[in-house]
Amino acid sequence: MNTTPDHLQYVLRLADTALILGQRNTEWCGHGPILEEDIALSNMSLDLIGQARLLYTHAASLEQQLTGKSRTEDDYAYFRAEREFANYTLVELPHYGPLSATAQAEKDYAVTIVRNFLYSTLMAHLWTALMQSKDTQLAAIAAKSIKETSYHVHHASEWLIRFGDGTDESHRRAQAALDYLMPYTREFFSTDAVEEAVAAAGIGPLSADLESAWLDDVRATLEQATLALPEPVKHITTGKHGEHSEHMGFVLAEMQSLARQHPGATW
Repeated sequence: MNTTPDHLQYVLRLADTALILGQRNTEWCGHGPILEEDIALSNMSLDLIGQARLLYTHAASLEQQLTGKSRTEDDYAYFRAEREFANYTLVELPHYGPLSATAQAEKDYAVTIVRNFLYSTLMAHLWTALMQSKDTQLAAIAAKSIKETSYHVHHASEWLIRFGDGTDESHRRAQAALDYLMPYTREFFSTDAVEEAVAAAGIGPLSADLESAWLDDVRATLEQATLALPEPVKHITTGKHGEHSEHMGFVLAEMQSLARQHPGATW
């Protein structure tokens, strides 16, 4: 298979999204609402960062074929600028939502659960499709990742149902989180030239082709949770094109600071 810039960019989108969500969810380490959830979120963060590592290693191989340049997973994670990251905007948002008064507000677990639910439900379909990729390394990564993602879907769905069909307060928070985050999912399915090229080469599916099945799964869980699906919006965020929210710089500053202060350090 001939390596192309679109192929590389597609793999980096997958890696960046997994890494940034993994980084966001590590913020619950030591601060989970209960001990079991503290451990669960930490483990799922490790799953996401592990997926990112596999994808970055694969990206490094693709980039070397394209340019002859040797790069590592650390180069991609720690030494790229904000505009070079191609993650979905959804995953870089903080854990507080529309019910928070200020940026210093306490994290809202409903926002965390709703985001994990929307993203992992997407990835359950995407990893399944990628197991048929003509890129055999990407297919192998997908086969490993789908097992982890299936648990992520189960975890988020169970909590979303508890929140939505629980107390008045938990229902209110879950609905507010869903209303806040759902518009960002439009970016999942906005097909562009990169995805068209990858689909034509048999590397990955057109994301738009996954939307119907994803929405069916979302609706089924929301019905159990007694939550209402928000009305669709027209605006489409542009994180996968390197145009991020105001929150992305803060995520990278925290994630990259140690490596940038001590370049070349190992431990």
